[in-house]
Amino acid sequence: MNRLILCADDFAFSTDDSLVIAELLRSGKLNATSCMTLRPNWMEDSVMLRSVPQSAQIGLHLTLTEEAPIHPNGFTRDGLMPGIDPLTRLASRGQLDPAEITREVEAQFDRFEAAMGRPPAFVDGHQHSHALPGVRPIVLAITRRRAPDAWVRTCEDRLIGLLGRPWRGKAIGSAYHSRGLTRAVEAEGLHCNEGFAGHYGFDGRFAEALPRFLDHGGAEHLVMCHPGAGKRAGDVIAAARRDEADVLRAVSVSDMAAQRGLAFAA
Repeated sequence: MNRLILCADDFAFSTDDSLVIAELLRSGKLNATSCMTLRPNWMEDSVMLRSVPQSAQIGLHLTLTEEAPIHPNGFTRDGLMPGIDPLTRLASRGQLDPAEITREVEAQFDRFEAAMGRPPAFVDGHQHSHALPGVRPIVLAITRRRAPDAWVRTCEDRLIGLLGRPWRGKAIGSAYHSRGLTRAVEAEGLHCNEGFAGHYGFDGRFAEALPRFLDHGGAEHLVMCHPGAGKRAGDVIAAARRDEADVLRAVSVSDMAAQRGLAFAA
C-alpha cells in the first residue's frame, strides 16, 4: 500500500504555531513536520518535539526567503531575504553567491543538529527555494554529506495527480520548478517523495481541498500543510493556519487516507 506523509511546514515560524503543530503530531493528525531553524525561537521550540511520537519525521525547512538569515548575505534587504519570485530571478541569472548559499545552508543544518542531536529525516525548502538553480546542487551536496539517510522534497508528480489538484496551475508550476530534481537527488544517492500535493488558495477551503490532496497518491505520497495559531504579526496566511488546524483536529486522517489506498502511520 502507498504511504501518506502529512507534513506541517513552518515549525518555529512562531512559538504559538509550534505549539499547534506539536499538538497535532502528538494526537496523530500529522506524521511529519519541517523546521525553520533560522528562527530565533527555534532552540526553545525544538524542546516540544521531544514529546511527539518517535515515528514522526522531523525535517529541515531550509529558509532562503522572507526571513532574517543566520549570516549576512548580498541578497538580504532591510534585514530580510527576498520573496521567492525575486530569489528565483536572482538564481536564474546566476546572481546568487554560492559561498553565501553554502554558509547559510550549513548554518541551518548546524542549528537543527544542535537542537535535535541528529540529522534531519528529510530536507525541503521554504517556498521550495531548495530546488532553485544554483541552490539545488549545494543543498544536495550538503544533504548527502550531513544527512545521507534523508529524503528530499520534490513537487514533481504524475500528470493525473497534477490535473486533479485543487490549484492545478500552482501544482503544475511547482512541478515545473522542481523538474529534474528526483534524478538529481538519486544521482547523489538520496531519494525523494513520490507524489506531492498541498497547494490551494489559503482561502478557508482546506476541508474541501484535503481529500483531493490524497487522490492519485504515489508510493511515498507527500502532502504539505500549514496548520498553526496564526498569531504572528504580518503572517499573510494566518487565518488559513487556524482553519487548517481546526480541520485536522476534526477529521480522521487515517480513514481518509485508507479510502484512497494510502497507509497513514502517525
